[in-house]
Amino acid sequence: MGRDDTEVNLELHRAHSARMYDYYLGGTTNFAADREAAGQVMAVFPWAERAARVNRDFMHRSTRWLAEAGIRQFLDIGTGIPTSPNLHEVAQRCQPSARVVYADNDPIVLAHAQALLRSTPEGRTAYLQADITDPESILKAPEVQQNIDLDQPVALSLNAILHFIPDSQGALGVVRQLLAALAPGSALVISHGSPDFAPEEAERISRIYAAAGTAVQMRTKAELALFLEGLDLLPPGIVATHRWRPDGGRPDPLVADAHASAYAAVALKR
Repeated sequence: MGRDDTEVNLELHRAHSARMYDYYLGGTTNFAADREAAGQVMAVFPWAERAARVNRDFMHRSTRWLAEAGIRQFLDIGTGIPTSPNLHEVAQRCQPSARVVYADNDPIVLAHAQALLRSTPEGRTAYLQADITDPESILKAPEVQQNIDLDQPVALSLNAILHFIPDSQGALGVVRQLLAALAPGSALVISHGSPDFAPEEAERISRIYAAAGTAVQMRTKAELALFLEGLDLLPPGIVATHRWRPDGGRPDPLVADAHASAYAAVALKR
């Protein structure tokens, strides 16, 4: 947290997925390159803003459910730019003693990290700048070692991040390495873009991100299931994000599966 600002290259001339997501959510921490790329996505996928909000709602519901189920530790990788309520706010409303560690590779998130560090007096929150493709650096980071007890259950939150890690970068191995470090009773929370709902639009989105310098690999339901092998998948299983345990028991009738174009799942480690 104390690094010299001169060491940080924000690369504002290049679009970044976290800042594009911020734009979809109506945030203000995005720049011309991000808005241009996001506009191109919205031109071929007009539901991008809705998909982002549906995904964030899933994060809120899954976090709340796990906290109410007794999990008090959360490791959120691919945090993105803070938009309240953040994961720690949701978790600590249910479990004031909850401990949350955030990780993201976008240096601009570091500038907003104070919003991620406003813990309840009973709990803790921490932030580290790290890349999910180097899971060992995350697990061994002081922020994790000092705030998370890996001998106790942890909720590993990988929301809207794995589709930015193609198979060529070892996405499956990354997830398995992270899970291997967690105690039985831990949870894996995933949301992931998929071509199953709107295949032509998904292909165009992937090309736009690639042109902006970010590799994207949308995955089918069967491909996503590989990340969950060996875990106990909670009902309702792998479903469109707005269909995972919706508030009131029924998904928003105005949101079609194609609008979300992403799957969500929560599974427990035995």
